[in-house]
Amino acid sequence: MTSTDDYDSLSKEDREARDKADRAREQEEQAALPYKWTQLLAEVDINVPVPKGTRARDLVVVIAKKKLSVGLKGQDKILDGELCMYIKVEESTWTLEDNQCVLIHLEKVNKERWWENVLTHHPKIDTRKIEPGNSKLSDLDGETR
Repeated sequence: MTSTDDYDSLSKEDREARDKADRAREQEEQAALPYKWTQLLAEVDINVPVPKGTRARDLVVVIAKKKLSVGLKGQDKILDGELCMYIKVEESTWTLEDNQCVLIHLEKVNKERWWENVLTHHPKIDTRKIEPGNSKLSDLDGETR
């Protein structure tokens, strides 16, 4: 990514071309991760595929304030590392869906900031390009309103 000043000096067509190239690169990097993720301002949801037929007791899932790991007992971890931001451990959960996908729900401590990535060593997304869904005025804190 280049600086904002450099971007602002580009023509509209050049900005659109750069945005398109950046989106393509970002999509390619995200597709290469061993999981898919989405986020709202207050939460992050992660889907981690596991071999069909996996049972919950076969899994080792660690959700900590600044760490996340998912793996199968006796095998290398599917994902393991430091979270990019702090989470509320007591409000974060994981479940096994259809014996083939671990669904992880993380509650953010800072509910007013988009995450650039899930784990610090994974590629970042450009959070300036996020288009949030419609929210109710009551969802926003007083200062944001």
